[in-house]
Parts: sequence; C-alpha cells; structure tokens
Amino acid sequence: MSDREPNILYSSLGRVLTIDGVTVDIKIYRLEHDPQWALEVINDQGTSTVWDALFDTDDEAYAAFQLTVDEEGMRAFIDDDNVIPFPRRS
Repeated sequence: MSDREPNILYSSLGRVLTIDGVTVDIKIYRLEHDPQWALEVINDQGTSTVWDALFDTDDEAYAAFQLTVDEEGMRAFIDDDNVIPFPRRS
C-alpha cells in the first residue's frame, strides 16, 4: 500500500461562469483511481454547493449543474437566509 495521497483529476468542463449576474466556479473532479465524478459549485462569497450523488461521467455532472440552473435559476447558488451557520463553541 502506498503512502502517497491520490491525485485529483479535474474535468475540462469545469469553469467560471456568469449567468444573470451570478458568477460561480464549477468544479468537476474525481480521484485518479475512482471512476466517478463529483460536482461542486462555489459562489463569489466562497459558499460551496456539493452534490451528494457521484456521476459516471463528467458530462453527467455538468448536466446536473445545468438542470439545477434550468429548474431553479442561478439563485440556487446565492447566499441568503437559508444558510445555517455551524454553532460556535464559547
């Protein structure tokens, strides 16, 4: 067993995209020995939205992002009052 960390492979479908005045950084990636892709969208405030499901292809991951935009709009990625902060220890 190797002690080295696995490499992360990024899809060429990842990009910074602005739609309706909302800019997000779309990241589609996988570990080098894992065939499934993860999808993460980071807004301009640094808030990350990560899909629970993994995808068989990077195209499927990007299609999931596009479906969210089609159904909910870019508002789905804007910080608003539904963000629940982690409790802070005193």
